[in-house]
Amino acid sequence: MSDSLNDLPNIERDLFRIPDPEQLRPANPSTHAPRFLMLYGSLRERSFSRLLTEEAARLLRAMGGEVRIFNPSGLPLPDDAPESHPKVVELRELTQWAEGMVWCSPERHGAMTGIIKTQIDWIPLSLGAVRPTQGKTLALMQVSGGSQSFNAVNQMRVLGRWMRMLTIPNQSSVAKAFLEFDDNNRMKPSAYYDRVVDVMEELFKFTLLTRDVAPYLVDRYSERKESAEELSRRVNQRTI
Repeated sequence: MSDSLNDLPNIERDLFRIPDPEQLRPANPSTHAPRFLMLYGSLRERSFSRLLTEEAARLLRAMGGEVRIFNPSGLPLPDDAPESHPKVVELRELTQWAEGMVWCSPERHGAMTGIIKTQIDWIPLSLGAVRPTQGKTLALMQVSGGSQSFNAVNQMRVLGRWMRMLTIPNQSSVAKAFLEFDDNNRMKPSAYYDRVVDVMEELFKFTLLTRDVAPYLVDRYSERKESAEELSRRVNQRTI
């Protein structure tokens, strides 16, 4: 490696790492059920994003997962309440508990709703030394009142990347959602339902694959360098 590094004068040798396949094989794999947090984006009494979320939750539980669905009712707007607000505390604790997440939003005015965005905005990139979303898996779904669209899932995919999450490739978009649920609020058999099964199955597999090695997957040269520089400054600063 030293010969190769001679051609990389900008690299700090002590912080450079060659990816190690052995680090992707955890010595003590987790045995508990995968943990999933689900967020939905409408407060209507018959919210189709909530109904779709509940349907997806049933699938994850049937696969052996542990699922929590956050109710956004009562969650204040960002910066309009302290972080000690009970709903904010609940959301952040669930975010730290989860190993994977599902975000489901209606499409409103060609975009995700403010309700789903408010929930995401209350989740910080870091809580002290803990990054509550980094390296966790994410699946995206949306419901539409009209023809099929992907505006909401595309926007949420950008947010998932910003939150440093491992967003799975598959996604679900249910068109004319008001036709896809029966009088018992259960999703009818359809190609849309089959896609939801596909998405949850993929999320479950990706979570099993990555949850024990997420810290290694998101270990970055630039952040190791930054941490080393911060440590050097602290060690070398004069005593105050």
